[in-house]
Amino acid sequence: MKIEPLARLERHAKRLGEIAGVLGKYGLADLFGGFDYPWLNKRLLSSDGQMLSDMTTPARVRLAMTELGTTFIKLGQMLSTRPDLVGLEMADELAELQSNVPAEGVESARAIILADLGRPLEELYAEFETVPLAAASIAQVYAARLHTGERVVVKVRRGGIEKKATTDLEIVQAMAELMEKHSPALRPYQPVAIVRQFRKALLREMDFTYEKRNIEEFTQHFAGDPTVRIPAVHAELCSHQIITMERLDGISGTDIEALRACGEDLAEFAKRGANMYLEMVFRDGFYHADPHPGNLMMLPGCVVGVIDCGQVGRIDDELRDEVETLLLAIVENDSTQVTEQVLSLGSVPPDFNRERLRTDLDDFMADYVGHPLSEINVGHALTSLIEIIRRYHITLPPPLAVLLKTIIVLEGTSRRFNPELSLAELMQPFCQRMVLRRLSPKRMVRRVRRTYRDWDRLISALPRDLTDLLARFRDGTLTVHLDHRHLDPIVNRLVLGVLTAAIFLGSSQLWSSEAKPLLWGVSVFGALGYVVSVYLGWRLLRAIRKSGNIDSRD
Repeated sequence: MKIEPLARLERHAKRLGEIAGVLGKYGLADLFGGFDYPWLNKRLLSSDGQMLSDMTTPARVRLAMTELGTTFIKLGQMLSTRPDLVGLEMADELAELQSNVPAEGVESARAIILADLGRPLEELYAEFETVPLAAASIAQVYAARLHTGERVVVKVRRGGIEKKATTDLEIVQAMAELMEKHSPALRPYQPVAIVRQFRKALLREMDFTYEKRNIEEFTQHFAGDPTVRIPAVHAELCSHQIITMERLDGISGTDIEALRACGEDLAEFAKRGANMYLEMVFRDGFYHADPHPGNLMMLPGCVVGVIDCGQVGRIDDELRDEVETLLLAIVENDSTQVTEQVLSLGSVPPDFNRERLRTDLDDFMADYVGHPLSEINVGHALTSLIEIIRRYHITLPPPLAVLLKTIIVLEGTSRRFNPELSLAELMQPFCQRMVLRRLSPKRMVRRVRRTYRDWDRLISALPRDLTDLLARFRDGTLTVHLDHRHLDPIVNRLVLGVLTAAIFLGSSQLWSSEAKPLLWGVSVFGALGYVVSVYLGWRLLRAIRKSGNIDSRD
């Protein structure tokens, strides 16, 4: 066993003890649900006074992650985008994770601004509110005004957050390595790969230069669209811990009463917001990955304002082609093609049943074929598809899982603004555009170019690989590694059979030679050997009968 994961855990023993205490507190609460003792019930309350024994497991996981702080909140938020791994109930619960925490004093922000931008806060901003507009686990947002008179918001990272996150990441990574090594049930879900992806995402989110680039790229993509507004960034007032951007004056998407009372067309706002996201996904391949109502604002003229661009998703041309093929196969009701695309996109377990999956996908598509687009709930359809994928333990690539979750949340947000909105109808023009793009000469040239590169790489490498193979064969250094699955039980039975036969023969020899000590003229060791060999033989026959008929030709 590797010592490195244990060494990392030992280095952070104090923090690990805190984590273990919180996990134990929330994981064992249901064991005491039937005990009606006040002194015990007081110890089974969450940090906000909720009775733990009455809560579901996903709810307790959410509360535990909230209590553990920034890193675990972000881990839970990332897992909420992976219903193919954690299940729909757990994903929905983790999506409710909020990272709001008590605000820090403005002195911390003042020190960071001075260190990063090299000038005091008063020289950079004409006004700077000391009470933050919002306080999250990673950063705080302050209202300010530039010397030019422009109103801005300043997002400043919390002091010391990087050190604590680094400690938690080391602990989580070490635990993931131990789980993948020692837990066969969790190994197919690749916990180490998940933690590696999470580490990369968290470090990116803590580095505000990435959010700055995201905002600039979104601004470029929607420069000619008057219905969408992305806040402008003031690059000279930004760093990896600070980002200064235009303050949008509008109504937050979470304030549904104010939206209804403002006099604007809420149905048009919902349509514009949904179309904006569909353009991001199908046109740009670069999209805002958190279409929560709180990240959208209604500006004057029913303009859609977008804020908090820290979480984004990307899909490359190859993945987009695969997703488009899947969508077209669903539209054409081709279950065989849908099955092939699901298997092509995901990681399939070895004991997979292809025909059963195709049957389930037939039933899935039958629920939507022939129905008007206005009656199709895209979010519900994708949720059902993810549930089928999870039932067969197929693991989706992270970019695809994030995309599916984003579309599901997008439909929920759009229907919050307009319950009559149909995302399926809005997606129809994009599907038509998708078909035209697949038939475009530009795409065909790109596919020919890609195919040529693949064949050129193969033809270039094949002679060298064959030469190396023949040289190894000639020198006698060629080795072949075989992975025999389910071979351990067969070897164990073979060894048990040989051992039983050896004990039986040895006991027979002891009995026949009347080896001492004797009891009523019978060798004691010979008799005991007979008993042991009969017991082992009975166990062997029982194991064989359990595994199937010994005369079976299968």
